[in-house]
Amino acid sequence: MKIIVCVKQVPDTSGKVSVKADGTLDRASMATITNPDDMNAVEAALKIKDETGCKVIVISMGPAPAEGMLRELLAMGADEAVLVSGREFGGSDTFATSQILAGSIAHIGLEDDDIILCGRQAIDGDTAQVGPQIAEKLNLPQVSYVSDLHVEGKTITCRRALEDGYMTIKVSTPCLLTCIKELNEPRYMSVSGVMDAWNKPYTVFDFETLKDEPLIELDTIGLKGSPTNVYKSFTPPQKGGCTMMPGADKESCRQLVDTLAAKHII
Repeated sequence: MKIIVCVKQVPDTSGKVSVKADGTLDRASMATITNPDDMNAVEAALKIKDETGCKVIVISMGPAPAEGMLRELLAMGADEAVLVSGREFGGSDTFATSQILAGSIAHIGLEDDDIILCGRQAIDGDTAQVGPQIAEKLNLPQVSYVSDLHVEGKTITCRRALEDGYMTIKVSTPCLLTCIKELNEPRYMSVSGVMDAWNKPYTVFDFETLKDEPLIELDTIGLKGSPTNVYKSFTPPQKGGCTMMPGADKESCRQLVDTLAAKHII
């Protein structure tokens, strides 16, 4: 049994988001992190590894500097890392990205008891499309918004979060699950894990590596294979400041009422 976890390196949106004059994100000037929901997927895989001894492979599509992120995941406990990187993959939207990742996973190979885990969505796009699209292109059953899971042989019992509650679903492997933050709390890297990270298998899949996969064709990847594109990205205007009114006595309440009345709020 092995678990393949799809991860993405994203801009750290907790800081200042830089936008170029053409409306695209200036990624080079921004710090990057591992997508938060993907960290929950990694932790879920590592917990299953702790229980079953299975192999955990992390895979990401991106530029060469994403190696640092993948090495951190190896230090957390993943067994192998794969970086999918090449000029032919540049400019891919979610449809083309899922095509490339599905082809990469097919190249790795899926067995009857394997699991693919993804985060619910990436904080730089918030589409929640790539995971489900990978499942569709690999013809796999899928469960999204997983907040709890239990593996028993080739059956996984999942609790799926809904807007107004939860539903319990049993799914057979191989399958794909997308994980939400309520699933777990990601672990930290260990000192020994950091040392071992540089001795674990690290592989780069470029176009030449994947070109014989049925899903990988120049017409279905990169800009040419992307039916959608981002017209413009921009930083939202800053909202107005707030006024703090300390105290909980009658005078403070009177000042608050007077202020709201002066602004015609009440």
